Amino acid sequence: MSNTITSADSIFALTVTNLYPSAQTLEGYAADAMFSFGDTEMAVSVRGADGKLSGGFVFGEYLQTITLMPDSPSWPIFETWVLTSVTAKAVFRCNATIILPATGKKYTLTNGILQRVKAMPDAQRVLQAGTFQINWELVTPEAYNA
Repeated sequence: MSNTITSADSIFALTVTNLYPSAQTLEGYAADAMFSFGDTEMAVSVRGADGKLSGGFVFGEYLQTITLMPDSPSWPIFETWVLTSVTAKAVFRCNATIILPATGKKYTLTNGILQRVKAMPDAQRVLQAGTFQINWELVTPEAYNA
């Protein structure tokens, strides 16, 4: 593990079944937003009339947002994925690996579905970054040593 918390050296490799069988390394992220996850619900709780708290495990969503600059060489990967899905009226599942050398972690992302996309960059003074959201079935962390 390094003595920095930079994300500049992270690696995000994505495969899409029947479309990109070889891993595509994403690049051209927005400066202040590369990729992020929302919170995942792990349990549902309810308080009974007597004040006792009951709870149960639930499978929550692992919703990830990827933010790319409009000139990112990875933007066409998502455009092709969207166009192919729309044309085939089908969902193309994906898998990914994210390596964060700064923390010595590797994350395996399994059985994802591209759920939301930015059809084109917003046009302001300059073209703006766009987001793509993937909902993953499972995200598994493990140690990583370079």
